Amino acid sequence: MTPVSSHLQPLIIPCVDIQSGRVVRLYEGDPDRETVYFKSPLEAARHWAALGAGLVHLVDLDAATGRGENRAVITQITAELGVPVEVGGGIRDRAAAEALLNAGVGRVVIGTAAVKNPALVRELIAAHGPSRVVVSLDARGLDVAIHGWAEGSGVSVAELAPLLAEAGLETLIFTDVTRDGTLRGLDRDLMRQVRQLWSNTLIVGGGVATLDDVRLLAEEGIQGAIVGRAIYEGTLVYPVTGL
Repeated sequence: MTPVSSHLQPLIIPCVDIQSGRVVRLYEGDPDRETVYFKSPLEAARHWAALGAGLVHLVDLDAATGRGENRAVITQITAELGVPVEVGGGIRDRAAAEALLNAGVGRVVIGTAAVKNPALVRELIAAHGPSRVVVSLDARGLDVAIHGWAEGSGVSVAELAPLLAEAGLETLIFTDVTRDGTLRGLDRDLMRQVRQLWSNTLIVGGGVATLDDVRLLAEEGIQGAIVGRAIYEGTLVYPVTGL
């Protein structure tokens, strides 16, 4: 597959990860290794919207790991932000996905459920359209992890990608679990492998640390990235300019 373009301007999507009602970033996805950046998720979302974000990525980490949920504050952000949001974390079935869509969420991000039940993706796309359903594959290398990255799934991105394309999926998020929240930067070889496996819109779900990583995305024809720690700590200045 040929990358879409080597000159595209990647979309940088600010991430608001919510754990115990606060905005955090986890190191390599470990819920016990958190850094707190905002006490209020709504304040964090407003901060990025004020800087020009056209889309904010919300993750309910407690729902993803089975430790609880933060749906009330997610609903509040959706209602009050004035900017579209996408929401992931713990969306295990159609009822949970549709509750968020009906609450005004722009699009839902399906993770573990898409791996364990690819038919769910097809059902949601048929009911709501491909613009409102995203799948996130979190992986170590190309081996997909599930349940808040705590378990291996036994399947690879190479196996799942054609099934998701067949289901009508347009946008795939890929996260390199070993680099998420570490500020180590992207693994170019891995990004290239995933780009070759997925011909539709590809968003990198973690690992971007500096402007060089954004340039890498452009060079590899990857349409964007969800970025957290780098923009919270300033190793990547948001909004991103200077490509």
